[in-house]
Formats: sequence, structure tokens, C-alpha cells
Amino acid sequence: MGTPEFAVASLDALVKAGFDVVGVITAPDKPAGRGQKLNESAVKQYAATNGLRILQPENLKNPEFLTELKSLNADLQVVVAFRMLPEVVWSMPPKGTINLHASLLPDYRGAAPINWAVINGETQSGVTTFFLKQEIDTGDILFSESVPITHTDTAGNLHDNLMLTGAALLVKTVTAIETGAYQEQPQDTLNKDTELKHAPKIFKEDCLINWNQPIEKVYNHIRGLSPYPTAFTHLNDKVFKIFGAGFTITEPGIQPGGFLTDQKTFLKFACTDGFINTTDVQLEGKKRMSVEEFLRGVRL
Repeated sequence: MGTPEFAVASLDALVKAGFDVVGVITAPDKPAGRGQKLNESAVKQYAATNGLRILQPENLKNPEFLTELKSLNADLQVVVAFRMLPEVVWSMPPKGTINLHASLLPDYRGAAPINWAVINGETQSGVTTFFLKQEIDTGDILFSESVPITHTDTAGNLHDNLMLTGAALLVKTVTAIETGAYQEQPQDTLNKDTELKHAPKIFKEDCLINWNQPIEKVYNHIRGLSPYPTAFTHLNDKVFKIFGAGFTITEPGIQPGGFLTDQKTFLKFACTDGFINTTDVQLEGKKRMSVEEFLRGVRL
């Protein structure tokens, strides 16, 4: 059960490991773009190419879907980047339902663990497999694997690293369940002495850059939202997205949010203790480009 590219690596790993994938459940096709052409999920495209049976329920409690799901006679259900399941679905298989989550649980439960780990300046993230239960991301842990976050990693880099690490961990987990060689660890026995960090869904207002902050915080905010949903500010009264940046710690000499440019090679914005040096940008109505390309076509 999965929808985006992140889930494809896991499905591919299970297929290549020789497991019998009796069905693939993914999101219904959705209209996208100017022509409103129906867009298939990345998981559906992979499943169709590999001849796997595909189910695309609108409603996970629909009696017809539940009957079809039950007829698959799956021993185990695997969830990667899908939606919340009702109990009637996750409790169906005899060996249960497992989930792959892109954090080291119990930290960063929620919809956007990859983004928030980078935004918060973490130096480590990881992936965790666990059995589903009623409350989201709270089931007993099976296995986990840590992944370092470098100072230049974006959410996109971390996504790709966790996607591959997670696929391998999932194969390890399913193999262990098949043989019974695993131990469950309740999440409430971990990180008992520290406050848990959370990963709620990110909304547009979370992407607006607050320049009246230290440079490190702004830098982490930009890379934690790159390439999606993307940090932004306003320039020439338009939305100005910043995908890539460096920084210089110095006395800025201008108000936070103000900018300096030579109209050729650099465009930098002031924070409280230095400048964010933009490298990869997009002005509303234009395509994404390097800052040098951008400055060739606009007067600031």
C-alpha cells in the first residue's frame, strides 16, 4: 500500500527479493495539469509495468473494496507513504500490517518527518518499521536504521537516501516476520527522558521565510523545504522561491529581509547575523533557474 516514488523503491525491493506480492493498493488517478489529464501514482505505474494486481479504492471502508482485499488472502500488508488505514483494513491479515516510516521513531511522528528533521538542523535521521495500531505512527518497533544528515543535505537528498535505506530495511523486516525471527519494542520504552519531536503536515504559511532570525535557522529552513514544498519570500511584489543557498556570517549592515545584488552574479538577503546567498531560485511566473540566469532577465 503506497502512492509516491518513495514507496516504489520498497515495492521493487520486495518483488526482487522474491516475495509474492498479491496486490498493490494505491491512490485513485487524479486530474493534473492544464489539460486535467488523469495522473497515475508512481506506485501504480510500477505495478502496471510489472504485471501486479492493482486496487485503487476511493473509500477504504467500501464493502466492495474490503471484499476484494480479503480475497487476496495476504499473509501480511506493507504500508509505505500511504494514507491512514481503518482498523478493518490493518487488522485483516493473519500476520498483521507493517509500516515503513521515514524517521527514527518515536521522534518525528507525522506527515513530514524528512522536512522537519532538516528544518530542525538534525545531524541524523533514519527509517523504522513497525506494526500498525490505532494511533498514527505509534506501533511496536521491529527494526530501524540510521542515516546521517550532512550540513548541505536538502530534504530531497535525505528523501533519496531514506528511500533506499528503507527499502532494504523493509526486506529485512518481511524476511524476519516470515521466519518469526524478530522482537517487538514498544515505542513508549524509548526516549523516555526527552521531549518527543513532531513532524506535522507543512502548509504554505510554514514555507514563508522569516528573515528576522539567525542565519543557521533560515538556512536550515530553506534546505528543509527543498525541493518541495519550497521556502519563499517576496521580491518585486511576487513570490520568490529559494531552492538552494549558502550563507555568510557577518554584520549585515542592513535590515533583515533587505537584499544586496550586483545584478550579475549574486543576490543575498540579510538575516540578523549575516546573509543568505541564493544559488537556485524561481520567481512567480518564471521557471526555476540559477541566480545568475535570473539576474540576467530581471531588474531589481
